[in-house]
Parts: sequence; structure tokens; C-alpha cells
Amino acid sequence: MKELPAIFGSQVFNDRVMKQRLPKDIYNLLKKCIAENKALDIEVANAVANAMKDWAIEHGVTHFTHWFQPLTGITAEKHDSFISPTSDGGVIMEFSGKELIKGEPDASSFPSGGLRSTFEARGYTAWDPTSFAFIKDDILCIPTAFCSYNGEALDKKTPLLRSMEAVSAEALRILKLFGKNDVQKVISTVGPEQEYFLIDLADFAKRPDLVFTGRTLFGARAPKG
Repeated sequence: MKELPAIFGSQVFNDRVMKQRLPKDIYNLLKKCIAENKALDIEVANAVANAMKDWAIEHGVTHFTHWFQPLTGITAEKHDSFISPTSDGGVIMEFSGKELIKGEPDASSFPSGGLRSTFEARGYTAWDPTSFAFIKDDILCIPTAFCSYNGEALDKKTPLLRSMEAVSAEALRILKLFGKNDVQKVISTVGPEQEYFLIDLADFAKRPDLVFTGRTLFGARAPKG
């Protein structure tokens, strides 16, 4: 039996695996695109897709899926195969950068919250390179965002990614006001009870709970009881 450190993360195409399997220049270009939030060049995407395919096949995988979170509240998957038939009756294993970057599931199968017209059935999945691909039930799962033909978010991940971009842009603006001009990006993290509140000093003085404990002990009744 393998020890835990040996198997932990072994089904994830993480940064360590990418360093081992990608050419150095491709790896650096990929990391630069992620850091600067830029579109991925197709040559880089092809190299990443090929390395990802070879790694997955070594783990017994023959199929891949664009893995996304539609508005149904559960994850969705559109499965495709690495297997392509050849003219001589055989097969080869293929996975292109185009297949990695973009998929086209039928958006009419998922709720849209009234964002699109009923005849606009097309929806697109787009690879999110900030999330690592992984193997689940012998399927290579590629984390993606899901949006409509016109770009409206049809999932729960796209608003999160857009919110992170907005937070980064505003945080950079504030940092520049303080003379921090060398920062290129601000990365926000999500966790339980991480929020904080700024309160006017006069209002703070009226709240004994804040003055003596530094936290809210009482407040208004909840809207839903």
C-alpha cells in the first residue's frame, strides 16, 4: 500500500506535474497568461493539451469532460473521447488545444435565469486555467466556466471569476494611491467569516458590545426571522 504523501494529489494535473511534463518555455508562457489574465495562444494550448492527455492516459483515462457548475446547483459534465478512428480501421489518441479551451454543450438543457431567449440554445464552456484538471472515476475533468452565446453567465463560476477581476482592479487602484505601483494583480481568497466592517467612530461609541468586546453581540432582527 502506498503511503499517503505518495498518493495525495496524484490524480491532479497540478503545478508540479506541469513543471515535469511541459517544456520550460510553454510552462512559463502558461503561468504568464494566468498571472496577467490573458488569452492563451493556441500553440501553448496544444502543448498543454498533449501533455495533459499523455498524463491522463498513463492513469488509465480514455475520456475527458468539461466540468462546470450550472444554475441547477450541481455539477455538469459533457464527455468526449480521446479516441479518433483512422483510415486503416485503427484508432489514435488525440486531444487538441481547441478541445481543451472550448466546448459547446446544449445550453437549452440548463436553466438561464431568464438571461437568454429560448431560441438561443447554444452555450459554451471555457477552460479555467486557474483551476487544475483532475481525474475522477477514470475521466479527465477540466474545470470550465459556462456562458451563453452572448456571454451571459449561465453558471456559478463565471460570476466568481468576474468578481475576482473586479476586486483586483479596484484593489490595484487603491494600492496606487498609496504609491504601490509595482503590483500587477491582487488575488482574493474566500473563507468562512473573513469579512470585516468599517464603522464610523461616533456610531462605534454608541455600541457597548463593540466598545467592550470588539464584536457584535446584538443587532436587528433577521429579515426572515
